[in-house]
Amino acid sequence: MKEVRYIKAIADALREEMARDETVFIIGEDVAFPGGSFSATRGLLEEFGERRVKDTPISEAAIVGLALGAATQGLRPVVEIMFMDFLTLAMDQIVNQVAKTRYIFGGQYQLPMVIRTPCGGGLNAGPQHSQCLESWFAHVPGLKVVMPATPYDVKGLLKSAIRDDNPVLFVENKSLYGIQGKIPEEEYLLPIGKADVKRPGKDVTVVATSRMVHQSLAAAGILSQEGIEAEVIDLMTITPLDKETIFKSVEKTSKLVIAHEAVKAFGIGAEIAATVCEEMIDCLDGPILRVGAPYTPVPFNLEKFYLPNAEDVIKAVKQVMEY
Repeated sequence: MKEVRYIKAIADALREEMARDETVFIIGEDVAFPGGSFSATRGLLEEFGERRVKDTPISEAAIVGLALGAATQGLRPVVEIMFMDFLTLAMDQIVNQVAKTRYIFGGQYQLPMVIRTPCGGGLNAGPQHSQCLESWFAHVPGLKVVMPATPYDVKGLLKSAIRDDNPVLFVENKSLYGIQGKIPEEEYLLPIGKADVKRPGKDVTVVATSRMVHQSLAAAGILSQEGIEAEVIDLMTITPLDKETIFKSVEKTSKLVIAHEAVKAFGIGAEIAATVCEEMIDCLDGPILRVGAPYTPVPFNLEKFYLPNAEDVIKAVKQVMEY
């Protein structure tokens, strides 16, 4: 095992997949000579050359459209969109073209393409560079949406995403880029669509995504000192949703809290809550509570008051434990 930062685990996955498969190439703004806005592609231009690591003009729609065309012709493009907020500039390509091409052509085309993009706050980057918009894309049939929380997970899932024959939106919270974790020296892959129980518990289930996995684990540690054992599930993949892991945990604990950084209203937490209510409401001892950001744009200089954290998870858990 070796200790690496989250961003280095991404770089390792890209390098390994490019070395393994010559059809894999990278395009995006500043991915070649600058090495990526957050250094995920640093050194790849020198190693693989300009034909496989390409800087593009500042046009997200054109970048995604180019990748779409390349994917239909048997290549495996990995697109980097500098901030998740900028996916709005490529919505027609992603929602109306990328997500629907295999369906429209009756499966005659495979569409093996990955769109990597950083989301979230933590850098005081303001309301146009800090959003978590995963629920928008999870709502679109034809897209897989992945949100890894650890260096181990991000490497294993990115390798799987690159090898997948369907389009994958790969969402990385930029506040996680600096965290460290252990990964194996040898190659490994993780399955898309499978959640992971990061901490077992018997009293309450906490389903979390991305940065909120770490906040939920911190909360669980504090709650344990007070005699409350929370089971923390890292969703890892937003869609397809691993209902089985969630249901198994809720069946054991009878209580559910869902935590994500995106605004609470209309988020993935609402979908999980609705799914649990529809299919196993008799297992619940009380209401499902959601933890998320307030329904307002991300503030530039008040992020620490805006972003949900471990204290919010603790508060929600204690509330559901009253039932």
